[in-house]
Amino acid sequence: MQSVPTPAPQQITRGTLQRGRLSYSQFQQGYRTGLEPVLMAAAVPARAGQHVLEIGCGAGAGLLCLGHRVAGVKGTGVEKDPDTAALAGLNLRANAQPDMTVLTASFPEDIAAGHKFDHCMANPPWHADKSSASPVPRRDLARRLGQDALRLWVQGCAAILQHKGTLTLALPSALLDQAVTELTTGGFGGVTVYPFWPKTGREARIMLLQARFGVKSPARILPGLVLHEADGAFTPPARAVLEDSAALPGL
Repeated sequence: MQSVPTPAPQQITRGTLQRGRLSYSQFQQGYRTGLEPVLMAAAVPARAGQHVLEIGCGAGAGLLCLGHRVAGVKGTGVEKDPDTAALAGLNLRANAQPDMTVLTASFPEDIAAGHKFDHCMANPPWHADKSSASPVPRRDLARRLGQDALRLWVQGCAAILQHKGTLTLALPSALLDQAVTELTTGGFGGVTVYPFWPKTGREARIMLLQARFGVKSPARILPGLVLHEADGAFTPPARAVLEDSAALPGL
């Protein structure tokens, strides 16, 4: 585990998050940030002074949005790819978020269990380990879920979370059964499913799962959030989250 250097010179595109409030750079080739880290950051129930760990933080979109929404929160990102971790560190510095740091590390093996976090969040790779590999190594690392990776991540979070601390996962709906099983067998309870509907009447393809470590509360399925109007524009509630740093409604 090591702190993050300056990223190696590569093709980088520069953009923004939260309607221009946050500058955000990412690699032109490889994994490109979608809505998931922004939605995930809007779900974490963190307060000022609490410490949040993001596993597989990529270029730092989730940490940036969380730090912007919750003043005084502390964040640590774990990213296995050194160049991506370096870019995340650059993004955090560009947005003057000194309470957010990034480590070049693998989870859970490189994270000591001595420090306890208040919350964890992760947007794991969505594709099975046996799916076709991407020719871009960075993209392949971000898109393919290694064998037993979800189970190992859940177990790793159980080892470092405070009692009643939360774990928030952004996942495709196809992983619902596997994720719930891993959470409940890993010592988590109060599993909450928050679906994202592409449009009214459409099947949800992405969701958030949030659970608390060491509790025995029953599972819940919430109404979730409709992302798009019929014409493809974001709905007002979705726009509030994606552009104005609002917390997810109803969570």
